[in-house]
Formats: sequence, structure tokens, C-alpha cells
Amino acid sequence: MSSKNILRFGLPKGSLQDATVQKMAKAGWNISVSSRSYLPYVDDPEMEIRLIRAQEISRYVEHGYLDCGITGYDWIMENGSKVHEVGEFLFSKVSRKPARWVLCVPEDSPVKSVKDLKGKRIATEVVNLTKKYLKKHGVKAEVEFSWGATEVKAHELVDAIVEVTETGSSLRANKLRIVDELLSSTPRLIANPAAWRNKWKRQKIETIALLLKGALEAETKVGLKMNIAEKNLPQLLANLPALRNPTISNLSLKGWVAVETIIDEHIVRELIPALKAAGAEGVTEYPLNKVVY
Repeated sequence: MSSKNILRFGLPKGSLQDATVQKMAKAGWNISVSSRSYLPYVDDPEMEIRLIRAQEISRYVEHGYLDCGITGYDWIMENGSKVHEVGEFLFSKVSRKPARWVLCVPEDSPVKSVKDLKGKRIATEVVNLTKKYLKKHGVKAEVEFSWGATEVKAHELVDAIVEVTETGSSLRANKLRIVDELLSSTPRLIANPAAWRNKWKRQKIETIALLLKGALEAETKVGLKMNIAEKNLPQLLANLPALRNPTISNLSLKGWVAVETIIDEHIVRELIPALKAAGAEGVTEYPLNKVVY
């Protein structure tokens, strides 16, 4: 097979890694990551996977070492990478919340706003984002790169930190107070502009995006099917607006129909008793693998 028919895909090493592998498996690509190699196995001869830190993926995509990859919006902005954004993907099934980069100070700090940090020192992993933020607010402060354990530094080594959080629980546990939010970030599928102009690579990337989105859509939905007497159907549909555009088919038993639909999983517990009360029988709920609109 010629090298032009290989898509180089960047898989984020670190906090996004396991979630990305799981979602790719649901989308149809089984990836096996070995601790001894940065070249994971994928069951697609047209793809090569590279395991690279999320912080670096956008740079490698921009420079063409990777054709595409998944990384956080925050790292695209931090690196100032010129890439084509194919799609946004929320990987967290429970929270579905974006990660937030926030400016924090100790709870007892006199700092009330970014203006109070003039001439002070801030530690963060996103130095460029922080410098842009300070410049926007007309504040001159020293920004130093933090290799980790940034929360601890806020109490002893620096006046403030810019740290990432989803729920804020870790910050509260470290007795830190959020002063402001710099950026909200979600995982993105990005492509190298030249790869995006290549017909074969673009089609391959778009297929990944389509199936990945379908897998994520399916995570919050379930299939529901039931039988009901035809005479009770209009009332069932009128009283249960959650059953949008259901599929209705005749049963061999005269006067009865089968109803099948896809609904949000979180309303099932209220919906099934209501369906039963409306005369539905044989109500069956089943999981979905992909939902493609």
C-alpha cells in the first residue's frame, strides 16, 4: 500500500488517553496501547497511531508530522497552532463539562481581581495563555512555567496560579479561591491544513469524525420499543412528547402496533411508568452503539 494512503493520527497521552481509546473503540477503531511502545496498534491498515502528549499534538499536526489528532482546545490556543478544526467532542459521560483554566489565589489572599496582580508572580502550565490574558487586562506580572503541583505553590512560592479544573473540588481542597476564568476547553479533532486538502485523507478524517460523534451521541441515549393498541396510540403520542418521530409498524395481531424510538437516557425512569399507564406492553429498553443524524 502506498504511503499516501496512510493516515497518521495523534492520540493524546495522559488524562485524555483512556477516554479517547474507549471512544475510538465505540466508533469502530480498536486501539491497543503498549507501555513499551509509543506506536499503538490499531485494527485499520490505513491508519498509524502516534501516542503524543496532548500539549504537543497541535504543533505536530500543524507541522505535518501528524495528519490529524485529538487534543484540548486549550493546547491549540496555548501553542497558537494553525490547524483545521474538524469537530468538538465532549468525552465525559457523567459531567459533560468542559475543562476550565482559572486564575486562583489562596482563600485568605487580598487579591480580588486580576488588576491586583500587578508586579506579582503567577505559576502555570499555560504560560502563553496567561500572558495574553494579562495583556488583555493591561496587567504586568511575572509568569513562570510550572512543572506540576501548581496548587501547592500558590501558598508559598507565588502570588497566584492559573490551573485547570472541571468541578473546582481540587482547588477547594487546597484552600484556593477562583478569581477569574481564562478559557473553557473541550477535546477537538484537528487536521493539518494540507492533509485536509488531500481528498483521501479528508474523507478518512471525516469518517472518523462522523462515527466518533455517533458513538458519543449514543452514550446519552437509549432505544425504546413497545406494543400498544392502535386506538391508544394518538393519546400515547400526545401525552409523551419525548417520543419524537417514532417508528410505528403494524403487528400480526390486528389492532396493535409496535412503536420504536430513541430517547435521552435520563428520562427513561419517568417515561416507562407513563408508557405502561398509557397502555403500552412489552416495553423494552436497549443500549445504543452509535446514533448518526
